[in-house]
Amino acid sequence: MNEYFIENNYNNENYEFLNSLLDKALLKLNLKNVSFSVILENDEVIKKLNKKYRNINKTTDVLSFPLNDDLNLPIKLLGDIYISIPQMKGQAKEYETGEKRELSFLVIHGLLHLLGHDHEDEEDRKIMRKLEEELLK
Repeated sequence: MNEYFIENNYNNENYEFLNSLLDKALLKLNLKNVSFSVILENDEVIKKLNKKYRNINKTTDVLSFPLNDDLNLPIKLLGDIYISIPQMKGQAKEYETGEKRELSFLVIHGLLHLLGHDHEDEEDRKIMRKLEEELLK
């Protein structure tokens, strides 16, 4: 059984579509017994986290904090995904993707980071982009 928690600390907008997105993504990834959180925040919180943990003094769209789950639990703790709603809204406008698509992309992007994917080099970037697109279909 998978568990995830979506915490909206930014606004009162309804992001319930994320439940369906995550259910389908976890199924496609064949993940079982995982737990993680998605936290929707403002730029100020994201900037503080980025500064503290990455030593980058600016906001960003998504931060993933994977847990090193070496605990012997019946469920694997993946970690936390923090998303800046203002950044998401700005990117949705800039890329003309719409807020639902942009937020969905950031959630999937963050989840893949929790699973160990990255985009530090071109080959890894291509693999991650392909997975993102497959999961967003």
